Amino acid sequence: MTAFVSDGSPEATSAAEVAGGPPTAQGRVRRTPVQALLHILAEEGVDRVFGNPGTTELPLLDALNSADGVEYVLGLQEGSVVAMADGYARATGRPAVVSLHAACGTANGVSGLLNARRSRTPLVVLAGQQDRRHLLQDPMLSGDLAALARPAVKEAHEVRHAADLPLLLRRAFDTARRAPAGPVFLSIPMDVLAERTPVEVPARSRVAPQGPADAEATAEAARLLTGALSPVIVAGDGVGREGAVAELVAVAEALGATVLHQPLHDGVDFPYTHPLHAGMLPATHAGVREALEGHDVVLIVGTHAFTPHHYTPDHPIPDGSVVVQLDSDGAEIGRNFPAAVGLTGAVRPSLAALSAELTRGGPVEGAERRAAEAAERAAGRAAEWERTVAAHRADRPSAPLSPLAAVDAVARALPPDAVVVEEAITSGVLLRGALRLERPGGYVHTVGGGLGHGIGAAVGTRLGGQDRPVVAVLGDGCTMFGLQGLWSAARLGLAVTFVVLNNGEYRILKDTLDSWSSESTARGSYPGLDLAPPHLDFQAAARTFGVPATRVKTLEELSEAVGACGSAVGPRLIEVPIAGHEPRAGAGTDS
Repeated sequence: MTAFVSDGSPEATSAAEVAGGPPTAQGRVRRTPVQALLHILAEEGVDRVFGNPGTTELPLLDALNSADGVEYVLGLQEGSVVAMADGYARATGRPAVVSLHAACGTANGVSGLLNARRSRTPLVVLAGQQDRRHLLQDPMLSGDLAALARPAVKEAHEVRHAADLPLLLRRAFDTARRAPAGPVFLSIPMDVLAERTPVEVPARSRVAPQGPADAEATAEAARLLTGALSPVIVAGDGVGREGAVAELVAVAEALGATVLHQPLHDGVDFPYTHPLHAGMLPATHAGVREALEGHDVVLIVGTHAFTPHHYTPDHPIPDGSVVVQLDSDGAEIGRNFPAAVGLTGAVRPSLAALSAELTRGGPVEGAERRAAEAAERAAGRAAEWERTVAAHRADRPSAPLSPLAAVDAVARALPPDAVVVEEAITSGVLLRGALRLERPGGYVHTVGGGLGHGIGAAVGTRLGGQDRPVVAVLGDGCTMFGLQGLWSAARLGLAVTFVVLNNGEYRILKDTLDSWSSESTARGSYPGLDLAPPHLDFQAAARTFGVPATRVKTLEELSEAVGACGSAVGPRLIEVPIAGHEPRAGAGTDS
């Protein structure tokens, strides 16, 4: 292979130098720093590095020539790169590796890192730092990379000495996947990777998986739940992340308890079609309180409760309600409100133990009645949805389509095994009510809220789960933040269908101003919230990046286009003109 020597020029490295010496008594081997890095990546099961390179990453890119089984996935901008890695890590269930370029690349990737931290996505982020020999002179591209990244990640370090690289890298993988999972950042000066002196590589530690929650506390939780008149369950994203959907279903069915998804959830944490499922909690404490009202025991599983969007003064837990909380991260228990019983442990075995405890003495009293009542309410909600959709379809049979009718058409056309990647803000909330997803992993979102996640996450999702159709449902504003990701989809030939709902505005912000009875509402004027003129042409934009595109005019055309995703052989984009914000009655005057 070729390595970089101290003056920055390439020089051949012998096979003996690459292989290193024999293992030491402590299980360590000796390798050059860059080969130590590649060795650790291989042992961690890393088969892809997502990045957008610059000068400071050249030693790594050059070394990848001899790294069998590691593919460099190129993105055109760091925001897209981090989103791709995020989607890939979720799809594969293991940490993904990101390579960022110096200070500017780190800054570009921070929004995606914030998303990953909020969504508890394990990432190991390697940023190329300038050469240490002139860092004190403030060279181009340099900066305090770790300080830039630190607020957005679990840990951030700069490698000061080549001998520290293997230890910090081992630590990064361990920290990234340990609950709460999240991104870990390493700044690596380019001359560290260019050093030729072998360094010791510690062996990979074998860490036993986290076990179930304490048995005595689990028995106490079961006692409270079986004694409840009207128990309710909040299904958090920890359920989906830890593969515990079936176990949560067993707990819910044992109790006959209504199940609500956490606000703006990231995944399928409970089957949407199950009669006990009652939808998603609102993203305000007032809305959460209203939804939980009348339930005497609340079981909260695997979520940062409750991550509101808009402030309301209400406490989310109704007076008199008792909380039982389970999370793999003990810091979540009682964080924002007291829990009568707090359970810390891996979600899947903890729910299995709770289910067994609930049914130890036979069927739970009242469970059958509660389940029948929940099924009746679910049937009523389904009938009301059908009536509402029919009215919206009739009101707008052609473009611009009704947003609700459009997302309903998308949902109905999806194959049963599809993965939906959603970043549509206003229409995304409607889409959640239309979806009938049952299979775990079938929904991808980010509670982080940083725009530009959707396209990249869809690319990474497809790379990490090749056997399932991937459909990204995107708002026009969100699409513009991550548009560069289309090029990566085309370059890799990925069968991803991108559905862009285009209303030509930031509707969520107009609707929020209306809820405040603002001056904008009174005047019918919303400065800075329109995306026209000029109108965004997503067909033209997609073709620029090599992605075929079409614009639909009717709901039937939309259904047909989305329905073809199961047989797609490459990426394509469907632009869907939808109706925008509707001014309130009386708006447009100064009165």
